[in-house]
Amino acid sequence: MTITDHPYDPTVAGMREHPLHDYANLNHAIGDHTTQGHTAQRHSTQGTPTQGDIRRFADYRRARVTRTLTRATALALAVVALIAGTLLGLGRFAGWGPFAPSSTLPEAAYSADRWNLIVVNQWHRIPDAYPTPELVKLANGEQVDSRIYPDLQRMFDDMRAAGLHPEVTSGYRTHERQRQLFDEKRFLYENDGMSTAAATQEAKKWVAQPGTSEHELGLAVDINKVGARSTQDSVAEHSWLAANAWRYGFILRYPKNATAVTGNDYEPWHYRYVGQEAAKAMRESGVTLEEYAS
Repeated sequence: MTITDHPYDPTVAGMREHPLHDYANLNHAIGDHTTQGHTAQRHSTQGTPTQGDIRRFADYRRARVTRTLTRATALALAVVALIAGTLLGLGRFAGWGPFAPSSTLPEAAYSADRWNLIVVNQWHRIPDAYPTPELVKLANGEQVDSRIYPDLQRMFDDMRAAGLHPEVTSGYRTHERQRQLFDEKRFLYENDGMSTAAATQEAKKWVAQPGTSEHELGLAVDINKVGARSTQDSVAEHSWLAANAWRYGFILRYPKNATAVTGNDYEPWHYRYVGQEAAKAMRESGVTLEEYAS
């Protein structure tokens, strides 16, 4: 029973104004009150509480303790929620907790004379010593490593001559941009009810963790039809690329039925530059970059 539901509201009001230190004060706190227009009689025993007085006092005390505990519990929960939210937010931007970077992964093997064959994936991160690529800006604002630009331009020229309309919808990405994309994908799965751990694993199938994306190398491009709103809009472009990209030094990086090897699900738009010699060899043998470079 809460204070406001007490059958003796005026009595309880009196108790709020006059703290009860002993039963003797109880009678003074109760005082006179009216019920349905009749005046209740003042208790005849001024110094000794009746059983009704004791019950009312016990009810009041229980209600008061309950209200105090409820408020304290609510305050404690609010503080915990605030701390948790703050830590989660800090973790997202500082890069720890469930937002930890991929720096604990082993570095991918890299040498300057085999720059085109570096293998980064969810098991191997970009080396700390990997040089910042020299970039070329495309007409739509996307950027790529300058070393892949000539073959990319030649491939696009031939696609356009075939009546297609290709566009690089994503080229080079900074580490910060990659982190943003990965977090957005993971939050999407978390909002669907997945745990953070499960959402992270699912997001890895579609977006590389920051530090493990080929887009951060400047050697990968996502190619779709100009203005495409879905994968279906780019079927013609993707079909042409699957059959011909190897001639220009590009490979379909994440082919079908190779998730266990590449760590990514099939992505018909994602192409990686490896050079014409390697692309031809991989085309003929049907292996992935992981298998070819091992």
